[in-house]
Amino acid sequence: MENIGLQIFDAHCHIYPDKIAPRAIEGIKSFYDIETNSLDGTVNGLIRSGNAAGITGFLVHSVSTTPQQVRSINEFISSEVKKHKEFVGFGTIHPDSENIEEDVEHLISLGLKGVKLHPDFQQFGLDTRKAVEIGSILEGRLPVLVHCGDSRYNFSNPPQMRKFLDELPNLTVIGAHFGGWGKWDEAAEILSGSKNLYVDSSSTFYLNSLENTKRLVKKFGCERILFGTDYPMWEPKPDLDRLHELGLTFEEERMILYENAAKLLDLEE
Repeated sequence: MENIGLQIFDAHCHIYPDKIAPRAIEGIKSFYDIETNSLDGTVNGLIRSGNAAGITGFLVHSVSTTPQQVRSINEFISSEVKKHKEFVGFGTIHPDSENIEEDVEHLISLGLKGVKLHPDFQQFGLDTRKAVEIGSILEGRLPVLVHCGDSRYNFSNPPQMRKFLDELPNLTVIGAHFGGWGKWDEAAEILSGSKNLYVDSSSTFYLNSLENTKRLVKKFGCERILFGTDYPMWEPKPDLDRLHELGLTFEEERMILYENAAKLLDLEE
């Protein structure tokens, strides 16, 4: 199935100021010990690669690795959202911030629509008091996109996410990478069916067979999945091609590519 008649929203995009983008890309490659592609992590690079693949909207964010970075990152994301009508922005918060509530109020005042957390980068477990405190501030107010899964750490794997979801039943959570990068089978077993959890497809297709991807989609349900590329990690077209190979109906693809994000983020048609 081609993209004809389908709106496509990319629900997982990291962006960086032009001056620091090369350093950020090298940091990602080093952290995951992988070679990605030629995408440069800049705003213009995202729009260029996305539009070439037929993507018309983007959820943009970045991650603070120290409390001191929080406000400058959020102001950068907000400024880019204001320049680009196709962007929706999520802010960052850091678990070691002196006043997380103030940081949340600030990002809301900037027009940001949610929060991105990366427990592995930020070195805190989803099953800890810090995580629950953050979730309690966001619960009923903003959705949170959480990096999930990594066999090298025990911060964001499916058991930690299970506890996080159970502690915060009214918090809307998007579990990146089908709820557990490298832990897909475990994530499908213990996280699927959660009423407050969506998952995104970012950084998943390239490491899973077509059959296993079909199983993940069936387990979580098309109504709970958002399409995401993890820009600048991967070119979008291969992921779109793989999605089209799953044998989904037009309506099922539409849910994953646009409708679920539209409902969750209140996107304008």
